[in-house]
Amino acid sequence: MASESVILSLENPVFFTYVLAASLMLLKLLLQPWMTVYRMMKVRAGFRSPEDAKKSPLNPTPVTGQLALNEYVDRSRRMNLNDLESIPAFLIAGLLFVLIDPPLLLAQVLIWAYVLARAAHFIAYATAQLHDVRATIWTVSSVAVIAMVIYTLVRLFTSAQ
Repeated sequence: MASESVILSLENPVFFTYVLAASLMLLKLLLQPWMTVYRMMKVRAGFRSPEDAKKSPLNPTPVTGQLALNEYVDRSRRMNLNDLESIPAFLIAGLLFVLIDPPLLLAQVLIWAYVLARAAHFIAYATAQLHDVRATIWTVSSVAVIAMVIYTLVRLFTSAQ
């Protein structure tokens, strides 16, 4: 197994792959709330807290119903919650996986399967696809992360013997 200084180097293609994928997933995680804000401002609805419907510079002409559930806005919120449930686990599992120094092909398959599945999940959710479609895509991303964790545990226990 390579030393940590070599493993955690951009010269290590496994770490490079992880850093690129993790950066993309962090960007997705950080931009999704902006999509929610955009949708909320576009329809002037889907606000959450009572004070959000009061007159302010960003809400100069409040209207009745701004606090009511709005599917267009809420869909984006649900997408964000799904990201919050999925992406942090990938970030942690992926880093632990990199530290075990897996074969490059295995790392690329699992990491990019996760990223592509999350991109497909975003499209499926944004376009209101059936739950079956979203669940199938989510399963691919989940299995990729679970595989990373299992591989890490197996390597950890086999190297300790």
